[in-house]
Amino acid sequence: MSESQEPEKIVHSCQRCGACCRWEGDVCLTDEDISAIAAYLQMEETDFINKWCHLQRNRRGLSLIDAPDGACIMLEKDNTCRIQSVKPRQCRDFPYKWNFPGWEERCPGAGKIAQTPS
Repeated sequence: MSESQEPEKIVHSCQRCGACCRWEGDVCLTDEDISAIAAYLQMEETDFINKWCHLQRNRRGLSLIDAPDGACIMLEKDNTCRIQSVKPRQCRDFPYKWNFPGWEERCPGAGKIAQTPS
């Protein structure tokens, strides 16, 4: 990218399809995520961790466990998030602050990547 070009902007309109909640990989939790989710579920943090978390694959923190079908354990059958108002930072930040190559093909809410007008 030349100095005169603006960074590409991601266009995304969530369709509430639940596809992002079914992708492989850890849903990493911050300490703040754990506190907020436990409070929202009216659980002690230790109880929340013991019931809904596991050690991340890289052993650097905690992650939500998967449902038996591989989806996020917090994804409901109607594709809503059980903890939507306190969902983890990782979930809130997708796809604007982080994403992965090919996410656009897997997400029906992905739009075209547009150049910011100068």
